[in-house]
Amino acid sequence: MSTTDPQRREFLKLSASAAAVVALSEMLPAWQPAQGAGLRVGLVGCGRQGRAILGELAKIEGLKVAALCDTLESRLNSAKRRAGDIPTYASHTELLDKAKDVDAVIVATPSHLHRAVIIDALAAGKHVYGESPLATTLDDARAIVKATRSAKTVFHTGMYGRSNPIYKLAHSFVRSGAIREVVSGRAQWNKKTSLRATGSNPEEEKALNWMLDPAVSLGLFGEYGTHAFDVAHWFINQNPVRVRASGSLQFHKDGRETADTIACELEYAGGQRFQFNATLANSLDGAWELFQGNMGSVKLAGNAGWLFKEADAPTQGWEVYANRQQFHEEQGITLIADATKLAKLGKLKDGVGLPNPPLYYALADFVKSVTESKPVVCTAEDGLRAALIAMRVAQAQKQDGSVAIAPEEYEVG
Repeated sequence: MSTTDPQRREFLKLSASAAAVVALSEMLPAWQPAQGAGLRVGLVGCGRQGRAILGELAKIEGLKVAALCDTLESRLNSAKRRAGDIPTYASHTELLDKAKDVDAVIVATPSHLHRAVIIDALAAGKHVYGESPLATTLDDARAIVKATRSAKTVFHTGMYGRSNPIYKLAHSFVRSGAIREVVSGRAQWNKKTSLRATGSNPEEEKALNWMLDPAVSLGLFGEYGTHAFDVAHWFINQNPVRVRASGSLQFHKDGRETADTIACELEYAGGQRFQFNATLANSLDGAWELFQGNMGSVKLAGNAGWLFKEADAPTQGWEVYANRQQFHEEQGITLIADATKLAKLGKLKDGVGLPNPPLYYALADFVKSVTESKPVVCTAEDGLRAALIAMRVAQAQKQDGSVAIAPEEYEVG
């Protein structure tokens, strides 16, 4: 057969592409789905996030949701319709006392209530997954970290970046020098939504809208910023020494006191800056993180990611075979999780974008840590760091200025 034969040319192209993709992704093992292995899980907190967690847990083979807990009956009933006819409890202490067969507890309560649930579950010998932010005060965050250090069970902080297969691939590129030194970064979380819920009475409405109460909530800095702050630490590998922030009510002037539009900047000892913006008034361009180096940039957007090379960056050969996407005048090389495996199957384009939301991969990593004794991907210490940064930028926003973070603040004490 001649090399000019169309089928032959296509075969050679596919072979070269597969070989090139090996160079792209062999630095990471292929991602493997979690196996529940009979793990019985109790969910504490059945609000919006709790129900999303139930949807992702249903995808993990062998795992059983064995108990539900919430202080509001309406949310318990809603979760029960999704999870099936399983025992429900009005408090986490009741669940821990009566649901003896539960192996692990997932904490999706309001952030300011994490401390008691996490510490009690660890003391009861349960494995624990705690949603981010870890806590809303430094005392609570430190107490949680201390409890995890003395526990004999697994604790995983629910920040999604470190579990995301595409983010892991991008991180391996950055660490291997693909963009050289990270010189700056920025991120955003944009979604036109109110976050306000309606309750059947004033007491219930107050409980449902805890996120809008500055007395207990870190606002957008805590609920969404902590994920970006953790990714920034992972890629920049430094703790910020100073933060600046501002925020205001631009759209939802409904009596709330927490800002619906915020901006902050983290400053590092090496001179790098990382900026984070968020708004509840506009959805354009969604949520993403971007890291710039002197030889390229990496952009990450939940279930997708891209590598942008500078014109003077050295060529390694595989670039000509990579999938690309046009962004105005720039071309991004698509980062594909499990690219080697997909290339061998001739299905590279099927791998553009993840098949599951980022939450799934964080929960899957927690399950792997429990059932396969895998190292915890996101520790309580990681959670403390991100929560501390959120606390300090929230403080800076109130002062409309800057706040220094001393190195010892990152310590547990």
